[in-house]
Amino acid sequence: MNFSFITSRPLWQNVLAGILLSVMVVGIFLLMLNVITNHGEYLTVPEVKGKTYDKVVAELEEKGFEVVIQDSIYVDTLAPNVIIKQFPEPESTVKINRLIYLTVNCTVPPTIAMPNLIGMSFRNALLELKSLGLKMGDTTFIPDIAKNAVKDQLSAGNSIKPGTPIRMGSLIDLVIGSGLGGDAVAVPDLFGLSYPEAKLVLEVNGLNSGVVILDENLVDTALGYVYWQNPMPYDAAQQANTIRSGQLMDLKLSANKPEKKPDSLQLPIKQKP
Repeated sequence: MNFSFITSRPLWQNVLAGILLSVMVVGIFLLMLNVITNHGEYLTVPEVKGKTYDKVVAELEEKGFEVVIQDSIYVDTLAPNVIIKQFPEPESTVKINRLIYLTVNCTVPPTIAMPNLIGMSFRNALLELKSLGLKMGDTTFIPDIAKNAVKDQLSAGNSIKPGTPIRMGSLIDLVIGSGLGGDAVAVPDLFGLSYPEAKLVLEVNGLNSGVVILDENLVDTALGYVYWQNPMPYDAAQQANTIRSGQLMDLKLSANKPEKKPDSLQLPIKQKP
């Protein structure tokens, strides 16, 4: 290759030519950069929070923004697909084709596992429900020694076990212990009653069944009869025993209905062979 056009000229001319060529390349690059990056073209980010996603997408894209769903969460007080957050913030000035990140409200509430509220205090149960996105429903108070403790948790009127899948935002009803009653009542005599009858008598008197022991040949409490209870209706001096509302009564059940005898009241019943 012949480089005589360079060597034939003075050095200062070659240096000057090199400087001019560099300036031209840098100038062309800067001009192209302005075109590529839309230099000088800016947009003001509109307020889209509280609007539905479908309407917002068309509006933003028409103005030159690109839309990306960054996250979706569930807020039960908002309609589905409503925009909860946006970035950049409203009234921000950005370049054209800038990405707008949106957080939208879920269309369908997510499913979570039902927590175990039984045994918690009423206050802690409320905090647990709130933290998981569940709502407090009705409260029912029953006499129980554990005052203000959760005795049962219900959904749609039925007891719901811990771990059961449930939609976020569902109503949870709670059964709460109201403590022991102040007035003592006579211990009811349950001897000879079927277990369903005995439970009804306990409920009427504001009492609860405690430990229920079944004889060997009895497999279903509904078919059993009470032949022993604690506390008993009378003490050793045949004075009526008393009990307060909310206390527990332990029972023993047999498959055969026992016969009530004055001298053998509350004694274990011998089963027929």
